[in-house]
Amino acid sequence: MAHTNQQRKRIRQDAKRYAANSANRSRVSTFVKKFEEALKAGDKTAIAATFKTAMSELSKAAQKGAIGKIAAGRKIGRLAASIKAAASK
Repeated sequence: MAHTNQQRKRIRQDAKRYAANSANRSRVSTFVKKFEEALKAGDKTAIAATFKTAMSELSKAAQKGAIGKIAAGRKIGRLAASIKAAASK
């Protein structure tokens, strides 16, 4: 149990930050799933649109600190590689 005011405030701040980060990560995974569904469907316009939004959401989450910048870049690169692999099939 927290004994000082500073510890109590830190607990409140951590809970608020955890909720915000969880929401951001959930939002990212939703857009990535939409991209993967569009990729399976094979609709080129939908793939382009969902890739753009997924890339944007990954960048925003990295900027806000919900995920690491390197992790976001790696995920964006993998999404782009999946487009290239699907196009070559």
